[in-house]
Amino acid sequence: MTDTSSRTDDFDVELDASGLNCPLPLLKAKLELNRLNSGAVLKVIATDAGSQRDFRAFAQLAGHQLLREEVEDGVFRYWLRKA
Repeated sequence: MTDTSSRTDDFDVELDASGLNCPLPLLKAKLELNRLNSGAVLKVIATDAGSQRDFRAFAQLAGHQLLREEVEDGVFRYWLRKA
C-alpha cells in the first residue's frame, strides 16, 4: 500500500480565487474552511501575490496547517488542512 497522505493532488475541496485581489482569496478560503470538517484539505488557487503573506499568517493564527504552497507563472497554490 502506498502512502499518499502528503501528495499534493490529495485534497477535499478546490477553491479557484484566480483574478481576485486581496483580501478576497483569503476571505473565500475562510468561508470554504468553515464548511469543511476538521482534518479536511482545501486547495486554493490564487493570482494575487499578496496571498502568500495572507495565507501564511492566516494558517498560523487560525491553527490550520499550511501543507504546501507553490508558485508557477504568477499562479499561487495552497493546501490547507483544517484544524
